[in-house]
Amino acid sequence: PPSRRAPRQLQAGRGPRPVTSHPGSVAMAAGALSGLVAVLETYRGRDRVVRALCYGCQLAGGALAGPQAPPSGLPGSLLAVSAQLSACRTALRLFDDFAMLGYSCGYGLGPKDEDVLVRGLSVLCNLANQLYYPCEHVAWAADAGIIRVGSRKWWTLSTALWASSLLLGILRSLRILFQLRKPRQHQCSTSSPPSRREVKARVKAEVLSVLADLADLSNAIHWLPPGFLWAGRFPPWLVGLLGTISSLIGIYQASRGGNSEAV
Repeated sequence: PPSRRAPRQLQAGRGPRPVTSHPGSVAMAAGALSGLVAVLETYRGRDRVVRALCYGCQLAGGALAGPQAPPSGLPGSLLAVSAQLSACRTALRLFDDFAMLGYSCGYGLGPKDEDVLVRGLSVLCNLANQLYYPCEHVAWAADAGIIRVGSRKWWTLSTALWASSLLLGILRSLRILFQLRKPRQHQCSTSSPPSRREVKARVKAEVLSVLADLADLSNAIHWLPPGFLWAGRFPPWLVGLLGTISSLIGIYQASRGGNSEAV
């Protein structure tokens, strides 16, 4: 990939260092490099990295530009990189429909032992996500001149579906948190109750999901047509900050084996 850097090479001008000087540092560096390569060689992992870079460039470019419009110099270059990375992710999402369809079919109406409200919110969330992709594809094709339709209404519809999915996800996580705080009165006799450590880990994961979804929902509303709540009022740096927060939370959750689903 164009953004990939070659590994750091040893500098021949220096004298040899004893292998035993920093064995822990060498092992940690090798492990970090192997982990990074493993992440970048998967589609979802690479998308998370590109997303974080996209919003990070927007945050830096917007902060450096300040009230300057249109930005030039380094701020303008950073914002241009952010726009290109965003367009890259949009093009790659052309192939996400089938993955989402497979997930939705696999989930169906949800497991019968799951809370009814959680199941209902999950099904609606899956439906919103499934409809999001074709709407975005039409908008992308219209902007590319492939089809002759106005793209604005399709971008608006796809953004509204994304916002709906995020809102449903927040409600689902809040419902799960409410369930976890309740006394365990309806545990099935065939399954052992979760340990306190498992409950704390689940609570942490759901709280992080709520924070990430709230950050994304704030941006989604910003991208809706002006006149709805705070639509169109965020400066670029704030959009970048919110997106960076949600991206870093997503990377953290993936590294900890958390929820890997993302729109």
